[in-house]
Amino acid sequence: MLKQSLITLTCVLAAQSTIADEFTPALESYLQTNVVEWANDPVIIDALRTANAQTLSYNNDQILQLDQAWRAEVGQSSTPTITPILNNPAAEFLRNQVANSGGTISEAFIMDAVGLNAAASSVTSDMWQGDEAKFSATYGVGPGATHVGDVEFDESAQTYLGQVSMAVTDPATGELLGALTVGVNAEQLF
Repeated sequence: MLKQSLITLTCVLAAQSTIADEFTPALESYLQTNVVEWANDPVIIDALRTANAQTLSYNNDQILQLDQAWRAEVGQSSTPTITPILNNPAAEFLRNQVANSGGTISEAFIMDAVGLNAAASSVTSDMWQGDEAKFSATYGVGPGATHVGDVEFDESAQTYLGQVSMAVTDPATGELLGALTVGVNAEQLF
């Protein structure tokens, strides 16, 4: 029984690896041809500069408290932590990008220099992305860094979804400001 379970698990992992390998080049190409230019938009740069001016002084406890407040607000009618992130010019810009993607993009959000959401097209499950590869493999690496997350089958959407992320730098100064993540319907890339 244990041997059969190990064989099944190995087959599942191999299949997932094949799926990820199949989608990675398409996701990377989509990032480069459709998303990179967003990172240079003045509304994104301004939102990250504004967020960083506030959050760079936060300690770990303050960041975790914000994340905990965000998680508690998801699905509630009162959302004082979430609302400012969804109702700002950069969030509107991101919503427009999602709407104009023809269904290819499911979500988009930017993270400041400590990994907190600074603007989002829709509510994310948490506010602090600093402990995830979408932030650590981009902002944590430096200017020009990109990351393609695992492509997974989303039961509710009945499709394969993946995230592509990139470090965001000020185009005028080269200063590293944050990161941008886009959720992509990977099947629409083929």
